[in-house]
Amino acid sequence: MTDFHYSVDADGVATITWDIGNKSMNVLSMEGLRELDAHVETALGDDAVKGVIITSGKPDFAGGMDLNVIAKMKEMAGDQPEQGLFEGIMSMHATLRKIERAGMDPKTLKGGKPIIAALPGTALGIGLEIPLACHRIIAADNARAKIGLPEIMVGIFPGAGGTTRLARKLGAMGAAPFLLEGKLSEPKKAKAAGIIDEVVPGEALLARAKEWVLEAKDADLVKPWDAKGYKMPGGAPYHPAGFMTFVGASAMVNGKTQGVYPAAKALLSAVYEGALVPFDTALRIEARWFTHVLMNPSSSAMIRSLFINKEALEKGANRPAVDDAKVRRLGVLGAGMMGAGIAYVAANAGIEVVLIDAAQEAAEKGKAHAAGILDKGMKRGKVTEATKAEVLDRITPTTDYAALSGCDLVVEAVFEDPRVKAEVTAKAEAVIPADAIFATNTSTLPISDLAKASDRPAQFIGIHFFSPVDKMLLVEIIKGRETGDRAVAKALDFVRQIRKTPIVVNDARFFYANRCIIPYINEGMRLVREGVAPALVENAARLMGMPLGPLQLVDETSLDLGAKIARATRAAMGEAYPDGDVDEVVFWMVEAGRLGRKAAAGFYRYDEKGKRQGLWPGLGEKFPRAEDQPDLITVQHRLMFVQALEAVRALEQGVLTDIREGDVGAILGWGFAPWSGGPFSWLDMLGAGFAVAVCDRLEADCGARFRAPQLLRDMAADGGGFYDTMRDGDKAA
Repeated sequence: MTDFHYSVDADGVATITWDIGNKSMNVLSMEGLRELDAHVETALGDDAVKGVIITSGKPDFAGGMDLNVIAKMKEMAGDQPEQGLFEGIMSMHATLRKIERAGMDPKTLKGGKPIIAALPGTALGIGLEIPLACHRIIAADNARAKIGLPEIMVGIFPGAGGTTRLARKLGAMGAAPFLLEGKLSEPKKAKAAGIIDEVVPGEALLARAKEWVLEAKDADLVKPWDAKGYKMPGGAPYHPAGFMTFVGASAMVNGKTQGVYPAAKALLSAVYEGALVPFDTALRIEARWFTHVLMNPSSSAMIRSLFINKEALEKGANRPAVDDAKVRRLGVLGAGMMGAGIAYVAANAGIEVVLIDAAQEAAEKGKAHAAGILDKGMKRGKVTEATKAEVLDRITPTTDYAALSGCDLVVEAVFEDPRVKAEVTAKAEAVIPADAIFATNTSTLPISDLAKASDRPAQFIGIHFFSPVDKMLLVEIIKGRETGDRAVAKALDFVRQIRKTPIVVNDARFFYANRCIIPYINEGMRLVREGVAPALVENAARLMGMPLGPLQLVDETSLDLGAKIARATRAAMGEAYPDGDVDEVVFWMVEAGRLGRKAAAGFYRYDEKGKRQGLWPGLGEKFPRAEDQPDLITVQHRLMFVQALEAVRALEQGVLTDIREGDVGAILGWGFAPWSGGPFSWLDMLGAGFAVAVCDRLEADCGARFRAPQLLRDMAADGGGFYDTMRDGDKAA
């Protein structure tokens, strides 16, 4: 199959059109790269060709490199993977350098053929790295288009010259947001930043590109870094200004990554070292650092979880084979923060929504929540007045359950009280169609128990949103004992419609996400109760890549909620309840009125605006600091293993049925150290044998919560890992 198509018009302008027939978005494969190279070679060798336009036959230019290819590059590289990877990357550099020099004389820099990139829409990753090698980049005025280099978000960095070219084009400081943060911009902002050269109306894109090709002079083809006397914007590292830039950049990278994301450090090293040498040497340095990152297990794990597995789940990897079940009209019961958030994301995705609450004022307030989110979008230039009106018109706030009569999915988001939930379930089922699906948005209550209030338990399912609904990417779908395939398919299709990532789990206390995150929070409080310095607890977590330390996370979610969950869990488990020592901390804090951020008093102190002011000193008065403090690694092991082991138990007990969902859900749901690829990937990195040895030590010192599950012990004995022993085509990437 041909990825790039070549043609020459009567005026001698060649057009290389990127258009992969079986994909909605162009992505670069190694075969595609070879095609592009051959077409460029043909154009440069044909005297009749005056210049080249590289464009796309699709609405967008390209979504980047096919990460499935990157994920396999190491194994494809043979017995010497580092050498094979380096040579493969250098072949990409050779093609892009061929575009950049375009046949010009290496000494005079004359005689080259102008090559322009014409971008009709989104250009990401390699989809921008190719244009950066062209002599000019022109983009259609398409506000929906995104232009940028997001590779850092999946554990790598732009390795096809994008790092070196953008740093030399904008300077290290100017390039930093686009390289180190993966910032994406619409075309006009990309032009303002200096990334692209020109923005024109979409219908004029190719005509303007051809006009430039026919008018271009030799000087228009020479990149600044190839010209004599080039100086890096902002200063090279040995320049006083440049020196300070790199000192600041190093501090920024380490501050944001805590040293656990190898790609960011490697990227900065490639820019720093590359700025000290000629351009072609800088490309080799970039390739060396890119190879270094690809050889790091973190990059493989992040690519697998945050791209390959995430994409597979979003495309319905575990969807039952039933007919299309897209939602046409949604009912939402309860217009509080969760219900209002669900109503907004559904309406924003084009779904008609009926938002019900006991009082009309409350229902209207729920709709106003959506208006507030849209107003923030307008301030950022992301939402127009017309779009806001369209979204709000799709939300009908009411107290009348009869309005649910046309809904094919109803999501209940009322108080976490089984009696209240049973009442609204009965009211809704009295009026909704016989084939409608009913979902409960609960975070803790067993779905199978709640389904007893339904006359149609096969059509009853859990859809657990995370707060805030509009920002959190994960949705946990929970199957009750009697939940049928049609309900699962409906829930999955709904989550896909609202552009979030679903995982499907079986019913059990706390489902999957909460059963893993609660032990993390509890372990943090246990450590404090034992006399471990709160700062050591918090920093140990952050140094492992957790976005929030356990004490800060308790503050954010509120301690009175923790106390409520503790009481309910104790009532359900009786003598088997394991967290009495944690309750001592939680209940004391609640009695002291320190409920967390919402009360401006928790494990942290807060100012009048709710900004954290450091850990609360009073904590040490109640739980004095022990004279002997544990080492950092021990604290980190306790905080990480307590989560990962619970994930393994969820798999062992059949709550999880797919390790992909376990890893993706952990990262998106509660931020489990994204650099690791998730708890199963992390345990694979450590090796089952080492993990079991750590568990045995922790169990001896701390108790049964660290007992290694039999599944992990079996893997240690076999010498395998989760992604090795469970690879069956459906359950692992």
